[in-house]
Amino acid sequence: MPNDRVIIFDTSLRDGEQAPGAAMTVPEKVQLAQQLARLGVDVIEAGFPISSPGQFEAVRRIVAEVEGPTICALARAKTDDIDAAGRALDGGKRTRIHTFIATSDIHLESKFADPRYGQTLEEKRDTVLEMAVSAVRHALTYTDDVEFSAEDAGRTDTAYLCRVVKAVIDAGATTINIPDTTGYCISDEYASLIRTVIEEVDAPPSVIFSTHCHDDLGLAVANSLSGLQAGARQIECTINGIGERAGNAALEEVVMALNVRKDHFGLHTGVDATLLYETSRMVSTFTGFRVQPNKAIIGKNAFAHEAGIHQDGVLKNRATYEIMRAEDVGQDAESIRLGRHSGRHGLFSRLDRLGIRIDASDRAAVYAAFVELADRKKEINDSDLINLFHREEETSETPHYSLETFHVAVGSGQDPEATVAVRNLQDQSLVKKKATGDGPIDALYSAINHAVNEGHDLVNYTIRSVSEGSDSYGEVSVLVGLGGPLFAGKASSTDVIEASAQAYMNALNSLAAYRSDKESIAFVGSGIMQAFDSPKEH
Repeated sequence: MPNDRVIIFDTSLRDGEQAPGAAMTVPEKVQLAQQLARLGVDVIEAGFPISSPGQFEAVRRIVAEVEGPTICALARAKTDDIDAAGRALDGGKRTRIHTFIATSDIHLESKFADPRYGQTLEEKRDTVLEMAVSAVRHALTYTDDVEFSAEDAGRTDTAYLCRVVKAVIDAGATTINIPDTTGYCISDEYASLIRTVIEEVDAPPSVIFSTHCHDDLGLAVANSLSGLQAGARQIECTINGIGERAGNAALEEVVMALNVRKDHFGLHTGVDATLLYETSRMVSTFTGFRVQPNKAIIGKNAFAHEAGIHQDGVLKNRATYEIMRAEDVGQDAESIRLGRHSGRHGLFSRLDRLGIRIDASDRAAVYAAFVELADRKKEINDSDLINLFHREEETSETPHYSLETFHVAVGSGQDPEATVAVRNLQDQSLVKKKATGDGPIDALYSAINHAVNEGHDLVNYTIRSVSEGSDSYGEVSVLVGLGGPLFAGKASSTDVIEASAQAYMNALNSLAAYRSDKESIAFVGSGIMQAFDSPKEH
């Protein structure tokens, strides 16, 4: 690969999904992976197969259904993890196992506190180095593309980090990731760290060094770009910068920084930047995480001007206040909108442009849903279509509950009252309940709670308009809690009561699925940073 080519490693489906409430269903993950392939990313980190059956299935399906990018699975430096990753990737044309182990003193003294790893820090370092080498060698039995990450490299003793990196390269690792796991590094010191490792290790030209930066200090993109200047040629990033805590380096910002400032970096990617906006919208819809209006590149205000002096300048020459065009990132306004008189060809052509693929067997149902929506809205834009399609998609692989009917009554001088009928799909029982509340949504959710009769807390409820006009789509996102893990539900409709009901049921179904797999709950809840010993800790 030419030295001016940057590999884009997208981890939206793995690290991005670790953001509380960002969990996606398997069908959503497959659709997003297909969109990432269209976008032109080089590597898709599809998941962490050992963590749960759902993660394993997502990786397996993405390997089978997505062509183009290398499909990557994450594994700790443990035999069971690597075996699970290898099984999930089995049959893939281009696959990678990404194995990692902590290397910083603070991690070694906490994760590897057990005496069996060594009594002293030096003994623990030797043990971890041996585990890293063994993991790389074992991963090579499944694929010839193995990436190694030194977790918390940003706070690792540099000399020890170089020892580990040299050892895993000698063992056969093809990509070396130097992550700023906690978002602690400042750009110049992160660049210095990468430069030092590259110089000290003196790896073969075929070995790629990678950045993986978190945004705890708001420096993830800046640090990633500094890493490139120091010699890294892969950036690990996520759409919209989603991820644990403050998130990851935002893919769209990295790509456009390299595009707009090619004069400075002299580097390029294989990403089709005109698909950035629609990919961002898809991630926002699937996760329920709203993109802030002033978000760089893909925020709705990124190319808007209100101040008079700015408007005057832009009208004369857009380059006065814009360093890129809206159409460069896919934000160009659609000149033709769909309506009730639009035909099937117009609808499916637009869906195809948005990266939404409809099987022939499903087209009649999708078109019928489109016509129903068109009867309620004068015009239908891209946001409406994305949300319509997402509503029609299966929201859970194994739903536990179905909201059969609901009715909400609101009037002056009386408390709002809701009546629901919820079917338990495990035993097919139908439960009908009635409840009042402070408002129509509160009454509706109270009635559903009585019908489901499983303990949980409503952590967050948000509603927003995702298209234009008084008849616009309302998108509802809810988070429910289980004393630790959070489970998201999303739904959209022109009827906000309907959207609220469906979003809540989707969240409760996600919670019920995890509740039935208690090992998975423990794994997701513990977090990668917390422990290493248990095969069911994340």
